[in-house]
Amino acid sequence: MKIGILGLGLIGGSLGYDLRSQGHHVLGVSRRQSTCQKAIALGSVDEASVDMSLLATADVVFICTPIGLIVPQFQQLISHLSAATIITDVASVKTPIVKALAPLWRNFIGGHPMAGTADSGIEAAQRDLFLGRPYVLTPDTTTPTSVISVVEEIVRSLGANIYHCQPEQHDRAVSWISHLPVMVSAALIAACMGETDPDVLQLAQNLASSGFRDTSRVGGGNPELGLMMAQYNRQALLGSLQEYRHNLDELINLIEQENWTVLEAKLQSTQQARPNFVE
Repeated sequence: MKIGILGLGLIGGSLGYDLRSQGHHVLGVSRRQSTCQKAIALGSVDEASVDMSLLATADVVFICTPIGLIVPQFQQLISHLSAATIITDVASVKTPIVKALAPLWRNFIGGHPMAGTADSGIEAAQRDLFLGRPYVLTPDTTTPTSVISVVEEIVRSLGANIYHCQPEQHDRAVSWISHLPVMVSAALIAACMGETDPDVLQLAQNLASSGFRDTSRVGGGNPELGLMMAQYNRQALLGSLQEYRHNLDELINLIEQENWTVLEAKLQSTQQARPNFVE
């Protein structure tokens, strides 16, 4: 099968590695010629170009650009494709993407691989990035079953675990476990940088270890991605942030009141709940 990848960053490049290993012929398109050359040299794609017409012969196209570029680049892309071409995306927000693209292309299905690292660019791409990770598909009532089957087959070949849901359900769920942690983690780093004593700040930086590394990782990631999460999943993220603030206020009150019994119960509850989210 010929598979096109529009956007050769971390996700697009990683897809290319795995799809080529499955025997597919991978066509890549990037905004920069240097990225195209690097993707070929690294073995992520078979062919690459800055010209979208390269994807004209693709059976399936994965749109892997930043969220803000998906709709405008999709509109350019479809002028090069036959009506039979299947298109999917990898955006971490689904509702606005599906609403914009599904009416324009019958063979479109929204998708989101829940995989990634704090790094970005083709250099960050890696093999088996999706192995054992969730991969969400958001078909609607008009999505042809043949389209769902083809994309499911490709996703399974990546070793990912497939989940189906409505775009709105997806966006609410990821606001809790993906987008909220980015904002909380960013706030943690910003709060630490608010220390006014330079000696104490330096000491904190010297002493920071695994606990700080784990809780600050996503807040120190790609700023563009965090901004897009906030812009395109604004309502769901605001709801999650407000609930988080409510819980933070509750902890502050318990500590101010020295209510150690209730605080301990709260921490026991969160200890018991965590395995439901993280194996």
